[in-house]
Amino acid sequence: MRWSAFSRLLMMLVCVSAPSLVAAEDLVPPGSKLELLYTRSAPIKGGLTEGICAAPDGTMYFSEIPFGDDKGMIMRFDPKSMKTTVFAEDSHKSNGLMFDAQGYLIACEGSDGGGRAVSRWDVRTGRREVLTDLYKGKRYNACNDLCIDERGRIYFTDPRYLGTEPRELEHRAVYRIDTDGTVAEVTHDIEKPNGIAISPDQKTLYVADHNNGTDRIDPTAPPPKKGAMKVYAFPLGSDGLVAGPRKTIVDFGDEEGSDGMTVDTEGRIYLAARTPSRPGILVIDPTGKEVAFIKTGTSQAGAREPTGNPSNCDFGIGDEKNMLYITVDKSLYRIRLNATGYHIPWAK
Repeated sequence: MRWSAFSRLLMMLVCVSAPSLVAAEDLVPPGSKLELLYTRSAPIKGGLTEGICAAPDGTMYFSEIPFGDDKGMIMRFDPKSMKTTVFAEDSHKSNGLMFDAQGYLIACEGSDGGGRAVSRWDVRTGRREVLTDLYKGKRYNACNDLCIDERGRIYFTDPRYLGTEPRELEHRAVYRIDTDGTVAEVTHDIEKPNGIAISPDQKTLYVADHNNGTDRIDPTAPPPKKGAMKVYAFPLGSDGLVAGPRKTIVDFGDEEGSDGMTVDTEGRIYLAARTPSRPGILVIDPTGKEVAFIKTGTSQAGAREPTGNPSNCDFGIGDEKNMLYITVDKSLYRIRLNATGYHIPWAK
């Protein structure tokens, strides 16, 4: 029987119960759906889960970020036992997380009472060490998210969304910590850098520009005027620094844009899109063309406080290498895909 074009189009979409999924059949297996793994139960207020990342032992670490005086936490999910435990009871308001080649957990610490630093945790002992909390003698705004290249250099973003601490730096920039500990500004050709990832060939740095229009989120205040909500591709030279003009590969227009992101071994980029009319994981190729979409919430166009919003995502390793983990609101989900996550060489 010959199918119509409309029927073939319908077969390319998979829909499941909320949070649900809409995606291209070649990337998302038929019947694959989001699985709820964890929802916050700690008595901390506001904020969200964030910073999901894979550890060398196959477990997944993520941040619990509250508002105000409550301390943030770093959580650990074990896919074997399906249990979530507290790794650090005081995360210093960690946000983005990633493991380096030596097995240390690197954390971006934000403002609103946080460390405003990039730190390193020994997950065996629980010992924390600050890698950098100053650039040219001035405190960072609020370190947000990071990626690590195959030479061990740490790229991180420094916007500001929360807190009353005074800003000391002129720019909201992207920085890099070299293996000798020196810090260099990579670019400030961006309004408010947030999510960040590096391509598997190490030649492109992807950065989400998420300018919500304020340095201090206040649900009781009138909505601020938003700035750029885009995703840029910056070409990198052999020295790992920006070697040409940025290219806009996604423009979300007047809606909320991308938060965190990750990449797979084919170079596709997975964006945690907080767009109220279409919240979910937007999968694009390096040119910005949409490849798939994983829906994490219902359309809430015009909502002041939308729910079902993703904040970050990362692939597991080993038996979980095809599993995409996603932080949504105050919960953690996962979904199996026909894709393999890219990780720096420790994961191989």
